[in-house]
Amino acid sequence: MDKVKKPQQVYTLLVEVGRMDGDGLPKGATGAALMCYASGIDEAEAVRETVAILKQAEMNPLDVSGYGTREERLAEGHDLSEEELALMDQALSENAVIVAQVTPFYDE
Repeated sequence: MDKVKKPQQVYTLLVEVGRMDGDGLPKGATGAALMCYASGIDEAEAVRETVAILKQAEMNPLDVSGYGTREERLAEGHDLSEEELALMDQALSENAVIVAQVTPFYDE
């Protein structure tokens, strides 16, 4: 019996990272939120790949929130910009994790 290969999809993930030597975050930041688009056969694979890539980049992933696939987000009424759609297409075509936005956190 042949296994049917599931198609890759792109998932929108919000990853919170803490500080780590060499992480590239701005001086004084206590961590950051990273908006990522990651390809995978399911969300769990996309999360695993994203966490692995961020660890290779000397980042310290603490928490990951999933916002679903492009289709799921559109069905929920999310407004996706042309830039966002292009980054999702790039993640899918390159089977990659794209970090689209980094928002540093600071203690006040």
